[in-house]
Amino acid sequence: MGAVKNWVALQDRYECVYCIVDLHAITFPYQASELAERTREMAISLLAAGIDPERAILFVQSHVPEHAELQWLFTTVAPLGELERMTQYKDKSRRLESVPAGLLAYPVLQAADILLYCAEAVPVGEDQLQHLELTREIARRWNAEFAPEAPLFPEPQALLTPARRIVGLDGQSKMSKSLGNTIGLTDPPEEIWNRLRPAVTDPARVKRTDPGEPEKCPVIYQLHRHFSPPETVAVVESNCRGAGWGCLDCKRVLADNMAAALAPIREKAAALRRDPDALDTALADGAARASAIAQGTLTKVRRRMGFLPPRRS
Repeated sequence: MGAVKNWVALQDRYECVYCIVDLHAITFPYQASELAERTREMAISLLAAGIDPERAILFVQSHVPEHAELQWLFTTVAPLGELERMTQYKDKSRRLESVPAGLLAYPVLQAADILLYCAEAVPVGEDQLQHLELTREIARRWNAEFAPEAPLFPEPQALLTPARRIVGLDGQSKMSKSLGNTIGLTDPPEEIWNRLRPAVTDPARVKRTDPGEPEKCPVIYQLHRHFSPPETVAVVESNCRGAGWGCLDCKRVLADNMAAALAPIREKAAALRRDPDALDTALADGAARASAIAQGTLTKVRRRMGFLPPRRS
């Protein structure tokens, strides 16, 4: 709702580059044995949701090594104080006994992801606006230092969507896999129901007969507004205020609507899993197209920063 649905629509308006960020994924504790499969599942989900490799570039971040190289070069201009003030860094580092440097440098890699393609616009949620502002700051500093007369990097702007922040099922923070408060695009109907049943609702509704206020329901009512037709949303609101439904009734209707809305994605994902060679080919083609752009950018960056060009045999 907050990202992928918008990415699909943007393919009709922009030249789009979509990156599966496995290098970002390793900045927080993870299982190495699961990384490759999780990367493939992310690719499957994006393709099943409507990302079209014929209209957009879709690739795996680590398959284009220029991302990591540009990140390192950007660390020479990235302000340490700004990195330490990043809200997500402070939130995630509190949960760790030993904080890896990669977590601190996470937004620098994001800046490299964006500026490597000289992107002018970035579809983000509200939680990423601080990181995008840092990207603009890095672009300004690098341009001022190494390309003052002919700036290389644009200062990209945010493309926000109506679903700017989707609250997780715990009602405390945004949906996040690391917090386990999500519903997956390819979850079967029974899994969607199992995840919705314990989700947070209006705290005023302690008993089924208690009237509620839909706007104070941080998860279920908001998801209805994205997955249910307007007439159903109106029924939900009326039954919540008048205590005509209990919260479980409301969740059951939402689960059915979510399962129906996500059914085409589940079906396409199943087909993609049956043809792994086609998936690998799509990602390889995307990496080749991304590399062609990335190598051109890095050539200009190295030249502006004064590096000795390699001798070609």
